Amino acid sequence: MQIIRITLLCIVVIFQCRHKIYAQETLKITVEQAEKQFLEKNLQLLAERCNIDIADAAIVEAKLLNNPAIGVGEVNFWRSNAADELDVSPTPFGNRIVFSAELEQMIRTAGKRKKLVNLEKTAKEIAIQEFETFLLGLKTELRTILHETIYLQSYLELITIQVETIHNLVDAYKKQTVEGNIAKSELIRLQASLVELETEANELLTELHQQYKTLKMLLNITPETDISILPTTATLKNPAEISLTDLFEMAKQARPEFLLSDLNITYNEKLLVYEKSQRTPDVGLSVNYDRYGGVWKDFVGVGVKVDIPAFNRNQGNIKMAKTSIEQANYYAEYQKSTILQEITEIYYNYEVNYRFYKKITDNDFSEDLESMLEVYSRNLLNRNINMLEYIDFMDAYRATKQAILTAKKKLDINFTELEFSVNNKIE
Repeated sequence: MQIIRITLLCIVVIFQCRHKIYAQETLKITVEQAEKQFLEKNLQLLAERCNIDIADAAIVEAKLLNNPAIGVGEVNFWRSNAADELDVSPTPFGNRIVFSAELEQMIRTAGKRKKLVNLEKTAKEIAIQEFETFLLGLKTELRTILHETIYLQSYLELITIQVETIHNLVDAYKKQTVEGNIAKSELIRLQASLVELETEANELLTELHQQYKTLKMLLNITPETDISILPTTATLKNPAEISLTDLFEMAKQARPEFLLSDLNITYNEKLLVYEKSQRTPDVGLSVNYDRYGGVWKDFVGVGVKVDIPAFNRNQGNIKMAKTSIEQANYYAEYQKSTILQEITEIYYNYEVNYRFYKKITDNDFSEDLESMLEVYSRNLLNRNINMLEYIDFMDAYRATKQAILTAKKKLDINFTELEFSVNNKIE
């Protein structure tokens, strides 16, 4: 009996533990909270940010001096007959070994080290702006997915309400059909409408799960965590209060691609300076020691080594650097023109979508539609309207609500794109 009690207790404990593990609460977050977590935990951002540290390491490397080189040569490991003729005491170990040693230090000329450091510093600034560009692209993707998710959640909620409404009607119609008050064809038509709605709800759920998967990856949330995005409550800005000229100026000051284009030109200009300095040969200084290798027993001398720029004066690399400057200028002009065209397109799309959204929401039509939903359901049960009229109203209701939700989603995405196109908050 005691064993049975202990076994039952263990089963209860295990069940409760499993229940606590799997019965997790849904993580409800706002758009702002999602962005904050994205900046702190996104693995792609953390990996991309390492490029800045790599650029810092390259600057440290460029500042370092060349290592000195030491070499030992001309060593004999056997007894030479010539050593017998030398005035060498046979007692100390190694006195009969002949060898030479050399210590050499390469000196970079023409300020090459300083020029290389300046080049790597510009490379670091490029890495920073490339990171900002990458960040901007991911933030745009995140915001778009958030608004898509909010739309899907809202539309699924709408479909769910309609499913519940028609499901209740189907239950009521079944009773009326059994009693012979309603034709079975009307029940079948209502059930077909219910199946159609449930099919759409399943498709929405599948799409919503896809969005949740992408969001969890962007926010670095564990797969088993359920999440829900809370709708935004911010008031959308009237495009009439936004100046396209001001947007252009904001983009020129804050858009990373603008800064990156100029930095690429600067980098290639500094690369040209560095490549030109490569024409000046480096100098190698050396100190030599020779034991029994010459006319003196212990010889110490110094030396200087310089490359003769007879054939290679770095002509090819200099020409490549000059061409790269020209290429960078072309790319910069193209990039800047593309960004300004992009801002213009987004601005006008926002203007169009804003007018449309205000047109379909700044009236009593939407509120009247909500109130009519219950009225139509009640009238159908009371036989004041027929099945065809009810189904037509439900289709019109769903299509209208979906149009409003879609317009709001497009407007939110447009405004997000507009803010990110200038890399600034538009207030």
